[in-house]
Amino acid sequence: MTPAEFEYVLTNNAVDLSYESIDDEERYRAVGLTGAGRLLTVVWTPRNGSVRAVTGFPATVSDKKAFLEMSR
Repeated sequence: MTPAEFEYVLTNNAVDLSYESIDDEERYRAVGLTGAGRLLTVVWTPRNGSVRAVTGFPATVSDKKAFLEMSR
């Protein structure tokens, strides 16, 4: 996954999946499509007024299902 794909997912109707606090840092997980149509899960955290990418990977089966159900 490229930084551009990560940004595209977050700015184009990603479906929020979960929130977690790890070592006093907020972590958010979302799933969405890239411009090329890849369905990715991304994890990010707000830091110093911007978004910091934690990780991203091809969506799991359960994330795909959540995306399809919630994006209707």
